[in-house]
Amino acid sequence: MKNLKMFFLLLVPALFYTQKIRIFILAGQSNMNGFGYNKDLPNDLKSFKDVYIFQGNSVPDGDLNGGTGKWDVLKPGNGTGFKSDGKTNTLSDRFGLELSFAKRMKELFPNDKIALIKYAREGTSIDSLAAANFGCWDADFNGKNEINQYDNFLKTVKNALSESDIDGNGKKDEIIPSGILWMQGEGDASYNEEIASKYYGHLKILMNQMRATLLADDLPVVIGKISDSGKNEKGRVWPTGELVQYAQEKFVKTDKNAAIVRSTKKYNYGNDPWHYDSAGYIDLGKNFADEVFRLIIK
Repeated sequence: MKNLKMFFLLLVPALFYTQKIRIFILAGQSNMNGFGYNKDLPNDLKSFKDVYIFQGNSVPDGDLNGGTGKWDVLKPGNGTGFKSDGKTNTLSDRFGLELSFAKRMKELFPNDKIALIKYAREGTSIDSLAAANFGCWDADFNGKNEINQYDNFLKTVKNALSESDIDGNGKKDEIIPSGILWMQGEGDASYNEEIASKYYGHLKILMNQMRATLLADDLPVVIGKISDSGKNEKGRVWPTGELVQYAQEKFVKTDKNAAIVRSTKKYNYGNDPWHYDSAGYIDLGKNFADEVFRLIIK
């Protein structure tokens, strides 16, 4: 009887203890969404253990269905074309940086569970003047239904964090906010110098707003530096790309908990002049992981 009592004393805490899960935010525009082809993936990026993803449904400004989603074990298919109605996730034939990022993070934190919260939309800008028909991330922009991309992002995070048992093992999760990954800027580099010259200020405000959503003012931020394929008649896809690149470098230089991934300049492009090929996204995710890890442990 004494041994039985001791067994239950040990068992009860085990049933109710909190479990730590590292949370990473993945956000931006199309090169964050991902245009890699699942068919190009190596076997070690096709399945994961103890890695989960919540991807918010991506919609234009004003759409009421943005940010809905459902936690799932990470697998290929969270690239462009992914959809969710909050009950069912519909995977696509594309992937983004999330796969190689997750693999590398599990190598760096082998004893931790990893959870990714992703919201990205093709063509979006931060500046509302560059939004066109894609959308913008300016929290103060009030378009149709007073909903913008930042609102969709907030809804994504809110929906994701409303789940207290991400891995479904019956134990309450202890969320450890661990980093923000931001791959965007091409939209703001597509117009004129006035818009591009404001990118630093807009980026700084937005990253601090994202940090605030996770209640961590010093949360590590890693920026993916935009690049230009040169694949158009002018040999320059982004008219003011250098100004946005300068702003990205300025941000990481002036923010003590930020880093930048510069490997994008060497990537090949896929079937269009805007998006990296599959090998590029695989390399990009690994480099994001290395940079955010360096900020976490410093």
